[in-house]
Amino acid sequence: MFGMNTTSRKDFTQVAFRVAQIATGEAEPTPELTGKKADSSKGGKIGGNARAEKLSPEQRSEIAKKAAKARWKE
Repeated sequence: MFGMNTTSRKDFTQVAFRVAQIATGEAEPTPELTGKKADSSKGGKIGGNARAEKLSPEQRSEIAKKAAKARWKE
């Protein structure tokens, strides 16, 4: 978990607590995305795959190496 944004990630007990709250009616389920946020999310999922398909294996490898180097600060 080092270096991860812990504000957006929840551990098992937090998720279980939230599910229990929703099941007992103490909390409302989170609404689904609508409008621009839903469109943005959908476009991001499509765009990454489309970009990867257009790149050669060598280009993808270079991008992955650069990302790993940045992640591990080598």
